[in-house]
Amino acid sequence: MTPVYLVGYMGAGKSTVGRLLADKLGWYFVDLDEAFAHMHQLTPADYIRKYGIDAFRRKEKYVLEDIADMSPYDNVIYATGGGYPTYEDNMDCLRELGVSYYLRWSPRNIAKRLMLTNLSDRPVLQGQTEEELLAFIRPQLEAREPFYARANHVFDVEEVLGIEDISETDDERIAEVLYNLIAAK
Repeated sequence: MTPVYLVGYMGAGKSTVGRLLADKLGWYFVDLDEAFAHMHQLTPADYIRKYGIDAFRRKEKYVLEDIADMSPYDNVIYATGGGYPTYEDNMDCLRELGVSYYLRWSPRNIAKRLMLTNLSDRPVLQGQTEEELLAFIRPQLEAREPFYARANHVFDVEEVLGIEDISETDDERIAEVLYNLIAAK
């Protein structure tokens, strides 16, 4: 099997779904934000505050490539950062290194999902209401969509799962469907 890369906007469930999926498959799991923090001794948010977004994107690119080069395993699920696919040729790299899945949600449901998290972990979103989040997310998601859509597979979460309202079981359901897709190959 080849490595699987989960891409999508923040709050799409890449890390949670990735962990669940790796457990179901008996594979390894790597969260690139956690790997970045381990390698650089700063969380992505702290690194961005200290050195800026451009410096972060350059370093983030090499974290994934270094891990992929060093890893003796093909059976790995990677959760990328939300902006990772938008930098340079990162989507080309993901497509060369393995199989990518875009976890696509509507902006409204991304905002709802983010409201269920601790926004203090996401400094750019701290203190925002759901409507303010939606106003922030819409243009960013629109700009990122062409990058995300280059994934090998676009997983339209709401359509595939028939979701009208988000729930705490969504990530488990996503992992189950992805498991069935990957295990069938």
